[in-house]
Amino acid sequence: MASTLFSPFSLRGVTFPNRIVVSPMCQYSAREGMPNEWHFVHLGSRAVGGAGLVFTEANHVSPEGRITPHCLGLWNDAQAEALQAIVRFLKSRGALTGTQLAHAGRKGSTCVPWVGSGAVTDENGGWTPVAPSAVAFSPTYREPIALDAAGLAKVRADFRAAAARAVVIGFDVIELHAAHGYLLHEFLSPLSNHRTDEYGGSFENRIRFVLELVRDTRATIPDSMPLFVRVSATDWTDGGWDPEQTVELARRLHAEGVDLIDTSSGGNVARATIPVGPQYQVPFAARIRRETGIATGAVGMITDPLEAEGIILRNDADLVFLARELLRDPYWPHRAARALDVKVVVPQQYERAF
Repeated sequence: MASTLFSPFSLRGVTFPNRIVVSPMCQYSAREGMPNEWHFVHLGSRAVGGAGLVFTEANHVSPEGRITPHCLGLWNDAQAEALQAIVRFLKSRGALTGTQLAHAGRKGSTCVPWVGSGAVTDENGGWTPVAPSAVAFSPTYREPIALDAAGLAKVRADFRAAAARAVVIGFDVIELHAAHGYLLHEFLSPLSNHRTDEYGGSFENRIRFVLELVRDTRATIPDSMPLFVRVSATDWTDGGWDPEQTVELARRLHAEGVDLIDTSSGGNVARATIPVGPQYQVPFAARIRRETGIATGAVGMITDPLEAEGIILRNDADLVFLARELLRDPYWPHRAARALDVKVVVPQQYERAF
């Protein structure tokens, strides 16, 4: 019986060689937003490892949109030129390439994880973040400035410019990051969005900015390029963003030309209780797919090849996004192929190991 995990999948003008995706994973190793040798080796290893689609980590659309001072950026042409060399190598290994356009919002200006947590001081490269409302993520984070009309216009322009650079670089897929408590998720959730203008209050108002960015992006990129949106399906907190609102948002995004919902959860509430466990987020992807007809990606503690195969076989999702498991083993796709008795192309340099 043929493997579903290793079956091709098409969206718009792109055909994915298999259903395995390297999820965007921040490396906190850039300087002034510039990729370097670390990013080349990190991403290149996953392409050599056999993933069908390799995402860069979140590419931040402005300096103030970064999570930490060491996050990757796509706000100037020098960054784009450096990324282009990496993308060429990934493609030479048979992988499709994607980048996630992001803005950290109120979760910006923080420490890299292995240094500490909470806000970075001005002396160490910190800045004042922006957000829908002047509400800090937690007591250890900076209080953001609420975006005014000019600030909203700048964010939109920054996303458009980053999307245009991504097209020139040669990425196959673009994803907008509207999850994990970053700026776009902050607009969606009433827990972080306290605005009283046309971008706050009702569901229609809270989703407005995300829809505007989707329209901007869809108008900037070729019709043949798939557009993904990563969402947090729930805040895991009463009164917050929830699965019902996510399903309705997905329905609207589909109508606006979004091709796949990359379905995660959480990140907007500092002390939310999350029932973490194997495949704990897969039901969200399955529900969105079932109720809206849009393609979905499943994420979250997916580690076993048979589990990944089952997700696609059951039609719970169309793609499987792996993160930590691919940090532990860049060659997981080759291991999965062996477990599923699938013949795949292994780099000639590595054939003797297989």
